[in-house]
Amino acid sequence: MSKVIAVAGGTGSVGRTIVEELKKSPLYDVIVLARKVPEVNDEEAPVIAVDYNNVDETAQKLASHKVDVVISTISVVDEIAGVCQVNLVKAASKSGVIKRFITSEWGTPHTKVSPIYQIRENTVIELRKTDLEWTRVANGYFMDYYGMPHVKTYLKPLFFVLDQPNKTAAIPGTGDEVLSFTYTFDVAKFVVAFLGLPKWEEITYCYGENSTFNKLLALAEEAQGTKFKVTFDSPEKLAKGEITELPSHPDLYAYFPKPALQALFSLFSTWILDGSLIAPADKSLNAKFPEIKTTKLAEIVGAWKGH
Repeated sequence: MSKVIAVAGGTGSVGRTIVEELKKSPLYDVIVLARKVPEVNDEEAPVIAVDYNNVDETAQKLASHKVDVVISTISVVDEIAGVCQVNLVKAASKSGVIKRFITSEWGTPHTKVSPIYQIRENTVIELRKTDLEWTRVANGYFMDYYGMPHVKTYLKPLFFVLDQPNKTAAIPGTGDEVLSFTYTFDVAKFVVAFLGLPKWEEITYCYGENSTFNKLLALAEEAQGTKFKVTFDSPEKLAKGEITELPSHPDLYAYFPKPALQALFSLFSTWILDGSLIAPADKSLNAKFPEIKTTKLAEIVGAWKGH
């Protein structure tokens, strides 16, 4: 009998990607948790409307669908979203049927220097009160951003370090610091695979390729057949919460205000410098699932050739 997986936020970017991969597996049935049901619902992964503020009702809906695992892909970037995810943990525990929970991280676990650390940590605190087995996925930085709009992805554009449309780069540190890059569809494949593991760790690592921004820049310049305008941001500048503005950044400010974007990207940059965005090979799913052939940066960035 197939296990039922509920993907919270499954109509969004990472969530939609995971749903797409889950639908390919004969082992799982999928439902999507969202605030409202779309006019045209997907029979293979129907959307179930939930009110995260109503824990009892959400628990009843999870129980009625006999959900085994909840995968949260809620974008937990503010207190409102944080409360929604905590309530979802409460509902999952109260349902009486759910055994496992993946909390929304999808990158690297935020440290205490992050302004959203406590918002996300509140979910972990709640999970520790339950009998649920849980984990969060650490996959480094999504490589999709360096292939869009020429690769398949459900992510929205976000220009960090490289601004390929404007052939510009603002690199943190020396550019030789190593970090992990992973394609969202590979993350989704690893998620589907590790659902079958008998035991989970509190952090689940996976990666597509470990590389540096200098190497990524070289791939971009080769693909686009031109040299980029390059600046390097010092650790001192990043420590102030500042980064060099890229030409595409002002277009993002309407929905991602400049102070917030500068703060987030400077935080990401400091994580690159201290090695926090590396998925350790000895702890990663890659060794457990060698059949998953991960997408490489050359393929993603190479999609820019001819454009």
